[in-house]
Amino acid sequence: MNIIENEIQYLVEAKTCGCNERGKSVSYHFIEASHGLCMDKVELMSAQIQACERLLKLAKEDGEIFLLRDEISKLKSALEMIKYK
Repeated sequence: MNIIENEIQYLVEAKTCGCNERGKSVSYHFIEASHGLCMDKVELMSAQIQACERLLKLAKEDGEIFLLRDEISKLKSALEMIKYK
């Protein structure tokens, strides 16, 4: 029997993109494509929050910090609405 254990701790990675003229946003991508096949909404949003929090620790610009805090706040609000629906 072969048992394969995934060594990747995180499922989703976040990054900020855009420019000041058009506005910045946060984009996400799966670290491994197979993760997107078996996640429900709660797991996905939790992974997005975790990815934003990791990125926030590395943020240096005030605009990026504000953007990430706002994104985390929106994701947590949406997650609460989904959980208690």
